[in-house]
Amino acid sequence: MRTLVTGANGFTGSHLVKALLNRGDSVVGFVRKSSNLDRLSNCNIDYAYGDITDQAALTKAMQGVDVVFHTAAYVELGIVNAAEMERVNVEGTRAVLEAAKAAHVPKMIYCSTIGIFGDTQGKAIDETFQRTQKDFSSAYDRTKYQAQQLVDQTKELSIVSVMPSGIFGSDDPHFKPVLNAFLNGRLKVWAGGERVTGIVHVDDLAEAMILAVDRGKSGDYYIISAGDMTTREMFEVFSRETGISAPREAPKPLVRLVASILDPIGRISGWQPPIDKERAHYVYDRCVRVDATKARQELGWNPRSPEATLKSLVS
Repeated sequence: MRTLVTGANGFTGSHLVKALLNRGDSVVGFVRKSSNLDRLSNCNIDYAYGDITDQAALTKAMQGVDVVFHTAAYVELGIVNAAEMERVNVEGTRAVLEAAKAAHVPKMIYCSTIGIFGDTQGKAIDETFQRTQKDFSSAYDRTKYQAQQLVDQTKELSIVSVMPSGIFGSDDPHFKPVLNAFLNGRLKVWAGGERVTGIVHVDDLAEAMILAVDRGKSGDYYIISAGDMTTREMFEVFSRETGISAPREAPKPLVRLVASILDPIGRISGWQPPIDKERAHYVYDRCVRVDATKARQELGWNPRSPEATLKSLVS
């Protein structure tokens, strides 16, 4: 099978590339000329270069491809460049869809997010859930929702959407710095011990996307999550594995106060503070819980447990 992976050098994309190569598939990695390719240093793949909004470059790269995996995205919370995020996540997806149509690609797997469902207020939902949150919690939430709308409106292609929860792995660019601080004894306090996080290992996500090629139904959604844990439960796992004491819970009023002070400073200076209003909102006010039964039953997906995923990060 000849495949093309957008964002091939990214966290999810690079693990998907390696999983495809292990299967014996050929891979075209669509990346920018300026992309850091360290994650793919030992991978025997072809490269196609271009911006994710460059429809002509995408169409050329997709010639003769059996499956397109669209994983490229601008993923961040807090102080972000909202216009750039919209360009990458929305206009980039639009360009990928148009290029796939022009190249007559037989199948596309789109890496979405459970965030498109909005705040479920702690209710565990499945793929049939209709979003009730009227506004958006972040630019990321909004742009990924808009991109999903474009995917859903594209009837000329066979597209399967996978919706991962929190993605974890040894080279995770988002949580790993926090974990490193914990392992080095520098993380003494943490906020939002009761916050619920859906957990999936990045390699299990890659497996789900590959399973979706043959077993996924065109137009369908597949939630990809091994289960969820609170932040307190996560640090308890790390503590048991390492013998390092779990961080203490920071008082919620203090965290919100600090967030309200650092937020405007970060926006004026372009600095990404450790906590801001948007991150505080995600920690204390927003709770998305999901049920991945459909992926297990229809795709035959059998991920490692959330605890096993966390243990693998410190083993």
